[in-house]
Formats: sequence, C-alpha cells, structure tokens
Amino acid sequence: MDPIDADIWIAACAHQLQRQWRTVDPEQLEEVAADLWRNERLRALPPVQAAARWLEPVSATWPQPE
Repeated sequence: MDPIDADIWIAACAHQLQRQWRTVDPEQLEEVAADLWRNERLRALPPVQAAARWLEPVSATWPQPE
C-alpha cells in the first residue's frame, strides 16, 4: 500500500479528532493532527487509528455508556 500524502493524512486525522471534540476549533484540530503526523509511530498508522491511539488516555477517563 502506498503511503498517504501528508495533507490527506492530517485532514483525515483532524476529522476523526473532531468526531470526539465537536466544540474545538477545526483549525486547532488540524494543528494537533499535524503534530501527530510528526510522530513517527503515529504517522505509520492510518489516520483514524492514530487519532484513536492518541485519544486513548483521555477516552479511558470518559464515562462509558450503559
């Protein structure tokens, strides 16, 4: 599989982050996604998985639906 272009990866990751944080400015989420792109381990993952991995510490503290 060919690597995903950086701009596309960042946009997809930012979109995934926005699904969790709808109240955060999309430009800020793009900046966060760009930071995640700079992390070699996260960049090796698909953007949706990278966002989920980065969110793991936060999502572990959120109440789970019953």
